[in-house]
Amino acid sequence: MNTENNYKKWQQHFERSPRLAEIKVTYKSKSRLKNKVIILNSKETFAVLYPLFNNETIGFIEEFYMLILNRANAILGWVKLSTGGTTGTIIDKKIIAIIALQMNASGIILCHNHPSGNIKPSEIDIKITEAVNQACQLFEIKVLDHVIISPDGTYYSFADEGVMA
Repeated sequence: MNTENNYKKWQQHFERSPRLAEIKVTYKSKSRLKNKVIILNSKETFAVLYPLFNNETIGFIEEFYMLILNRANAILGWVKLSTGGTTGTIIDKKIIAIIALQMNASGIILCHNHPSGNIKPSEIDIKITEAVNQACQLFEIKVLDHVIISPDGTYYSFADEGVMA
């Protein structure tokens, strides 16, 4: 009985406490599932993501995007994760996981550009892909691909090259 009274006391405190932050998770879709774009391969990924890059800066500023997908590989949304300089940009695997969890993602696709035009992944590209993949595995979220785009419209797909496990 004493434990139950303590529980009720704390429950009332938490419900009325102005010192506690309320957490609210929402998702507002602008289209119905039947109208969503489904990603089946890297060519479709490229077709969706390439237009997000600014044609005036793709050749000198590196940017990083993420597609968020449901279990049917339908796009739930996209997010720009970072904008960097000419030789790199910084992403945070914790932020990636948070966004994917908030969107109730089943899968994600990573994408960034190489302003130099060299689409071969760097060691850092490979390591960050592995780190994000490991972080997302904890939540049963699949990293389906990581696409590197060049200013001239060519791309490298980790999935196509067998790098994604």
